[in-house]
Amino acid sequence: MKQYKTIIFDLGAVLIDWNPRYLYNKIFSTESETEHFLQHICTADWNEEQDAGRALAEATELLVSTHPQYEAQIRAYYGRWKEMLGGVIPGSVEILQQLKDSRRYKLYALTNWSNETFPIALVSYPFLQWFDGIVVSGREKMRKPYPSFYQLLLDRYGVNAREALFIDDNLRNVSGAEACGIESIHFTSPGQLKHILTEKAVLS
Repeated sequence: MKQYKTIIFDLGAVLIDWNPRYLYNKIFSTESETEHFLQHICTADWNEEQDAGRALAEATELLVSTHPQYEAQIRAYYGRWKEMLGGVIPGSVEILQQLKDSRRYKLYALTNWSNETFPIALVSYPFLQWFDGIVVSGREKMRKPYPSFYQLLLDRYGVNAREALFIDDNLRNVSGAEACGIESIHFTSPGQLKHILTEKAVLS
């Protein structure tokens, strides 16, 4: 059985329930309006640029100038950003607690997250203090799935990729980690994660 020394977690959709639909389902009267807005205006690609370090104000003004008819809704994205947070994903945080209590592993987080909104998460979720280190894309101005971002964590904390296990809900990011030699789990639910970690003897 392979011996792991380091477990690396993604945060959003693994430990923290973040979804812009929580906000925009309040703003728009129908789900179809919400989906149109998130697929064509405040898109995932646009948001990833903030995760990679673009200033929130710059990103907002860019969209307002392009889609002035949606100005109020665009400004709500970061003006009411906290309303996109749905809380912790309980089963996943329980797994993190078990790993922490076992004292067998170094625990790190590697997250695509704007450096301007991440301080809100640090205040909102005390379990983030359990990690031995957190690498935030917006702070580093690089993001998953680019190899340099994974390598930054490995180098900064002296992690051996062959002794690490990475957990992420995004298959693209899982593939990026595996391309860097880091064994990975494509997270779908806390139950699935617990089962895989038990099979790998990471959890007893």
